[in-house]
Order: sequence, then structure tokens, then C-alpha cells
Amino acid sequence: MKVYIGADHRGYELKEKMAKWLFEWKYEFIDFGADKLDFKDDYTLYVERVASVVSSEEGSRGILLCGSGVGVTVAANKFDGVRAAIGLSPKQVKAGRNDDDMNVLVIAAGYVNEKEAKKMLKVFLETKFAGKTRYKRRLGDIKKIEANN
Repeated sequence: MKVYIGADHRGYELKEKMAKWLFEWKYEFIDFGADKLDFKDDYTLYVERVASVVSSEEGSRGILLCGSGVGVTVAANKFDGVRAAIGLSPKQVKAGRNDDDMNVLVIAAGYVNEKEAKKMLKVFLETKFAGKTRYKRRLGDIKKIEANN
């Protein structure tokens, strides 16, 4: 599984820590930036980079960070096949992966501490989609919505 990560200035510091954890845990990942702290950058640039790849690469995962998590979630979910959600707790992230095959974890850097973020990241990467019939049916319904059918 490939992992793609991106953050604006409000998520930059935590993204740098998450990239370190990904490296330590031996995950193959690409850091799409920000490469430096720039208070004038916009989250939309990093969303486009991460979500476009996750949208087109089966089985990949994305991690996006910004201050509130809302902007990146809204933007990422505009890409077909992306199922992005703000992580609220490890238990909620596990349910998102298990039930909904969430493929982009959003971290609200202004509202979560490092310890919580690390736990949510670990759960996001380790939890598999359960693939139950009803879960697959719901994902099929989402694909129809994306196709405007």
C-alpha cells in the first residue's frame, strides 16, 4: 500500500511528525508538501496532489492535514473514489476504515494533539475494510452518486 500525505501551513508541523512515523513504521509514502512553512499557502494545492492520486490508484491511502480539517475534507471528497473523513478518535477511524473503506484520513491539526494523531494514523493504516455485503452495496451507491446516476 502506498501512502500520500499533504498539509498546508496549519498542518505542516504535525505532517512532518507523521512523515517521520511513516518512515519509522516502514511504509512506502510520498510527501506532497508543504515542504516548508509558508503562511500564505492554500490547502487546495495539497488536496489536489493527494486526492488525485488516491482517486486513480486502487488501494492507496491519503493523509491530509489543515487547521480545522473541514476545508480539506470538502475538497478531497470532490474527487471520484475518494472517501475522506476527519479523524475524531482511533475508534471512529477504525469504524471508517472497517465499514466505509475510508481512504483519506483528515487530521484537524488545530484540534488534535500529537498522541491522538499518532494513534489515529496507526489505526487508519492497519485496519482493513471488512467488505461485508451491506458495506459493498453502500460503496456501490456512492459510485452511482459520483456518476450522477
